Amino acid sequence: MKKNISRRTFIQTTSKASAATILLSGVPSIVPASVFGKNAPSNRINIAAIGNGRISRIYDMPEVWQSEDVQILAVCDLDSNRAKDAKTLVEKYYTEKSGKPFNGVNVYTDYRELLLNKDIDAVIISTPDHWHTKIGVDAVRAGKDIFMQKPVSLTIKEGRYLSDEVRKTDRIFQIGSQQRSSPQFRYAAELVRNGRIGELKKVYVGLPGDPSGNEEPEMPIPTNLDYDMWLGATPEVYYTEKRVHPQTNYGRPGWLRCEQFGAGMITGWGSHHIDSAHWGMNTEYTGPIEVWGQAEFPKSGLWDVHGIFTTYAKYANGVDMVVTNELPNGVKFEGTEGWIFVTRGDYRVTASDPVADSDGVKPLDASDPKIITSQIGANEIHLPVSDNHHRNWIDSIKSRKEPIAPIEAAHRSCSACLIHHMAMKLNRKLYWNPETEQFKNDDEANSMLSRPQREKYAVKYE
Repeated sequence: MKKNISRRTFIQTTSKASAATILLSGVPSIVPASVFGKNAPSNRINIAAIGNGRISRIYDMPEVWQSEDVQILAVCDLDSNRAKDAKTLVEKYYTEKSGKPFNGVNVYTDYRELLLNKDIDAVIISTPDHWHTKIGVDAVRAGKDIFMQKPVSLTIKEGRYLSDEVRKTDRIFQIGSQQRSSPQFRYAAELVRNGRIGELKKVYVGLPGDPSGNEEPEMPIPTNLDYDMWLGATPEVYYTEKRVHPQTNYGRPGWLRCEQFGAGMITGWGSHHIDSAHWGMNTEYTGPIEVWGQAEFPKSGLWDVHGIFTTYAKYANGVDMVVTNELPNGVKFEGTEGWIFVTRGDYRVTASDPVADSDGVKPLDASDPKIITSQIGANEIHLPVSDNHHRNWIDSIKSRKEPIAPIEAAHRSCSACLIHHMAMKLNRKLYWNPETEQFKNDDEANSMLSRPQREKYAVKYE
């Protein structure tokens, strides 16, 4: 009964969205059977891509469309030019694959209209961070499974709410922490959990940094961009291109460096590396108990996320963590009998990923080569195996079994990042209770667990 009520409520709250936001209407065409081979249309998963910027075009959609049992049925972006570009990109792929002209991708500029399409089974959410939770909650209430780019939320309160809603609706949720589908990260975590470096004592997390920028002038809002909705629940501020995304290309967007829409590299890459650290520490479903540190923040300019920083954390199992952009990009586990370092090597998702290009950087390294050549025995701890992050999500949709990077683990890694960010801002030690998800005797820190929201686009904590 609850699901039906949620569905009615969802439709009521979205019924005012204009039908004009659908650029192409009608029932979408179905890709010819020749594209999908033996996979019958009835077994096909219909997917929509919400947010059609850099990461969607280069990574999320290509990783999904290569599966023959999947069809990208729709695309959606608040920038209508980007939405139309995405339609062209997807249809070009299906045309080349089938050898026949294909024109079957619906285009939306309002995700709420897209979610009303009952033909869509699942969505990929590749929007800026500040929209993740709102779209995610609406999507699971509409009965859609989700692949979401990290981080899972803008605030800890949002993340907790989304995790609860996903589990309440029994939807499949995969966060885009693709390092869980990289063999060296899984193997490093298994080696640590199985005691190959003795008792784990300390974890070092090295992150890239973000430079500050200049003041930017107010500019006319492009006619192809719904800027008010793009701002979402965050405060109204004037439009300037470097606050949003490039209008002529798909380069790295400026919103990544604005605290209004995220927290900077501490969540941008921290969500990857702290998640990998948690995997090895066996703390995926908890969090730190103490966090402290410091950071430099720009004193002027449009871009205001943290610069150089070092933060520290202590976990209930006795392990200490150091997170900084003054260490090599990766995760180092240090134990009583040695250390293991794991990184992406030269693998990158987009051209702007700050990964090492040097041949001397090993994806997996250790204090003793014997550590990383040892075999994990049959009776030892074996972590779930995935060699393709999006395919793992698709398989989970079919089996209804939990994917390799589920919502609660995603929430916990994002929460840890956000606590580190709060410690940077407050410049003092914070005492966190992972069970209640509250700071101890600290009203100021607890006030930072959520942010004020513009009512028009607010997450409704019902």
